Amino acid sequence: MPEVTEHAPGTAAWAQLTSPDVGASKEFYRGVFGWHSYTLALGMWGDNEVFTLDGAQGPEVAGVNSLADDTEPATWTCHFRVADLDATLDVVRAAGGAVTVEPADVADLGRMALCSDPQGADFALWLPYNQPGASVVDEAGAMCWVELASTDPQDARRFYGKVFGWTPVDRSYYAPSYTNWKLGDWSVAGLLPIEAWWPEGFPPHWIPYFWVADCDAAARRAAELGAQIHVPPTDIRPGRFCVMTDPAGARLAVITPAITTRP
Repeated sequence: MPEVTEHAPGTAAWAQLTSPDVGASKEFYRGVFGWHSYTLALGMWGDNEVFTLDGAQGPEVAGVNSLADDTEPATWTCHFRVADLDATLDVVRAAGGAVTVEPADVADLGRMALCSDPQGADFALWLPYNQPGASVVDEAGAMCWVELASTDPQDARRFYGKVFGWTPVDRSYYAPSYTNWKLGDWSVAGLLPIEAWWPEGFPPHWIPYFWVADCDAAARRAAELGAQIHVPPTDIRPGRFCVMTDPAGARLAVITPAITTRP
């Protein structure tokens, strides 16, 4: 598999899971995706488990670390590559977002900051030093898409357009109104509205999508290992997908793409 050595600014470069039980999360994701892992000591950031494909020395696909506070929920955080971290943070603030964790170096890997958009959806900004992000994407077992669920899609379109320069394109997938964000001709992320039929108080959030060879088999295996299936395997034009929460409550999706390139 060709390994990724650089992610373009404005694209999702990494997905990081925070978990109340890293050992249990490793077992779950190994069971669903066949991931392996190795431990990376990051000083003040603590230990980070790096998920890999094809053995512990294989290409990196995602990470997991322990929750800093047991009262916080388990979650997947999508990291977006930036060319200038400080300038992007200025845009986040000016556009109505918040910086929830000020920028800091993560060892010699890169510089990171955590943010939230005006509706409260969390995301991270990543300026790489020696770690560009995921070493493989858009292949089985790896991240292939990121998606925002928002209570105010129009404002989300405005905000992320200012922060990342994304252009919104209307689509009709499984939501009545779906936004496909693009950088140039390349699709980089999706947006769907949180509507009245969603669970009351459902928070705005980003989730990663991981490519699987068989969506139905992956959903069955995840359920056997303790996941809760929220959207069962469903056909849409881009492929067959399923949305779930892992045993700790972190939300993610899997998809078997219908095509091998993004629209």
